[in-house]
Amino acid sequence: MELFRDIKKNVDLYLLALPGLLFLVLFAYVPMSGHLLAFKQYRLADGIWGSPWTGLDNFKFFFGGPDWLKVTLNTLFLNGLFIVASLLVSAVMAVLLNEMKNRFFKKMAQSVIFLPYFISWLVVSLMVFAFLNSEDGMLNKAFESFGWSPIPWFQTKEVWPAILTFIYVWKFAGYYSIIFLAAITGISSEYYEAAQIDGATRFKQIIYITLPLIRPVAIVLALLGVGRIFYGDFGMIYGIIGDNGILFPTTDVIDTYSFRALRQLGNFSMSAAVILYQSVMGLICILLFNGLIRKVDKDSSLF
Repeated sequence: MELFRDIKKNVDLYLLALPGLLFLVLFAYVPMSGHLLAFKQYRLADGIWGSPWTGLDNFKFFFGGPDWLKVTLNTLFLNGLFIVASLLVSAVMAVLLNEMKNRFFKKMAQSVIFLPYFISWLVVSLMVFAFLNSEDGMLNKAFESFGWSPIPWFQTKEVWPAILTFIYVWKFAGYYSIIFLAAITGISSEYYEAAQIDGATRFKQIIYITLPLIRPVAIVLALLGVGRIFYGDFGMIYGIIGDNGILFPTTDVIDTYSFRALRQLGNFSMSAAVILYQSVMGLICILLFNGLIRKVDKDSSLF
């Protein structure tokens, strides 16, 4: 009853929100019915509703082998590296941009570091191959000019977590730095003026004023990242790694694993089971991390 009274009182506001709510329902909640495939033996001729139920057989197929643990750990490890490295680098970049006094140079630097965000993963994959391929890659050519032996990058699985992290930071750090920079510019100048009166150097002002006051933004970005920690960046990893089985032990994530299951086996149901597992674990992670943040700093939690 209270909800209906509120709708009647603020009918204009609810009408404004209606298109967004419809979009959310149609493209976020209605497609969730596809998770039924995880409990069925999907047949294209029978459709979702006509296909026979199989219970948990699709999950048994996934969890019955050793691959589920490998791809889960890879997904968590790589996404953890991406979140930590991108937030740290972008925060440092935002602080450095804020300290620049030359307005023209500051705008140019912002444009340059933000540019990689607009480059598609297909183009990035071609750039990575041009740099790292074993035969005539630019990096190996540079090694040869110094008399060093070339490195078969696409056959060396141990180095790829670091390489993928570097690529991710290169692409997204500029985007996150703009968010941090907006938070920094919103800090009142009175804090810095009071610190100057007390004799604080610029470095101490950054340590004791700037960084603590942008912490809530960092926490929100971390929460959003943790919410998708079970979702490997499919466009990035598949675009760069492809079907290179040599690199699977350190780069194969849940998204690429389920895609191969669908493409090679044509098994929609097993892929749906993997995706449902991914979604449930992602939900659990965001609930646990948000609960931890709420205990440490209640005002910084999402809910």
